[in-house]
Amino acid sequence: MTGPRRRSEPSGRPGGRGRTAALLVTVAALLAGLGFWAGRSGDAGPSGRGLPANAASGEVPTGPCAPTGTLVPPCGAWWGAYVPYAANGSLKDAVLGFEKKIGRKLDLVYNYHDMSGTELDGQLLTPDEQELGRDRLLMLAWESTIWTEPHHENWTETQLGWRNIASGKHDEEILDPQIRRIKAYGKRVFLSFDQETDARIKEGAGTPEEFVAAYRHLHDRFRELGADNVVWVWTVSGYLGSAKEMKALYPGDEYVDWIAMDQYNYYGCHDTTDWKDFLRSQQPSYEWLRANVSDSKPVMLAEFATAPDADDPRRQRDWYAQIPDVVEQLPEVKALVHWNRPTSEDPACDLTVNDGPGLEGYREAGKDGYFQQPVPPR
Repeated sequence: MTGPRRRSEPSGRPGGRGRTAALLVTVAALLAGLGFWAGRSGDAGPSGRGLPANAASGEVPTGPCAPTGTLVPPCGAWWGAYVPYAANGSLKDAVLGFEKKIGRKLDLVYNYHDMSGTELDGQLLTPDEQELGRDRLLMLAWESTIWTEPHHENWTETQLGWRNIASGKHDEEILDPQIRRIKAYGKRVFLSFDQETDARIKEGAGTPEEFVAAYRHLHDRFRELGADNVVWVWTVSGYLGSAKEMKALYPGDEYVDWIAMDQYNYYGCHDTTDWKDFLRSQQPSYEWLRANVSDSKPVMLAEFATAPDADDPRRQRDWYAQIPDVVEQLPEVKALVHWNRPTSEDPACDLTVNDGPGLEGYREAGKDGYFQQPVPPR
């Protein structure tokens, strides 16, 4: 996002758009539901279908362009997207339909989960994710909240609280079953815990110190249970008005594999006449993160997009088409994940590339050799 988080302003993640805080009186009932799921299913997960099959197969790519152990592509960058579920409830259908439009397979599919434990949203590595993950990378964004509606339909939720995560209060019922699912999956996955975490402070998740403790506890819990196939992504908004908070929220290089940010060219979506091209929308935050958080970690544009310009539709096409020519000025950006969802019903806030000039430019950019890197099968 390009401005401070306010309930009247959209941001790049599901929980930030027009959110109405869930009433605290619902917490006890929601947590009771968590206990029900855990008690019924144990390690098998709430669906009762058992743990995921081991997806690690095939030979690991070799040579100078082979991805590293933390999934860094040395010769280019991953081309990914967040794609909303299809009307029929299928993530697979949504991704395949999007890929047909853009004329290529995504390297990376980004999806969100809460900590409800429910099969629909609270289970990491759903059947659709597992199928898509056969020949794509997955990035799972795991929120320490319980969503009120499926897929955050009306953007309401209840915070579990970083202090409670850090204390181990939710290990047995919430964390451990999902960690075991990821371990069973075997194949490496990206994991982002409470992405855009700087915006969550005002939403009641806790203090920066409590986030650091929660992040480290989750990281250590994965290690204790032997789930070593996780690539850890620390994601902030990148809004430089939150510089102090972002710096305080960093868990340390030993706990992080990638640093990530969510920056956009919102243009008319925020009643501004300032059109930022791709480089100007990303470079200031990229340079700040490298200078003030970590200069040794690869950078992911965990969400990026541009709003359209109704007076000059070709501007949106050119915004995307120029990416291959300028992205190497951000040399540590090793993954670009498009946010393919409107932030409101206002046409000025339609960030999708489903048709028109935006699709044309995005298709063109995705064909560039810089975004044609060998995706590892394990």
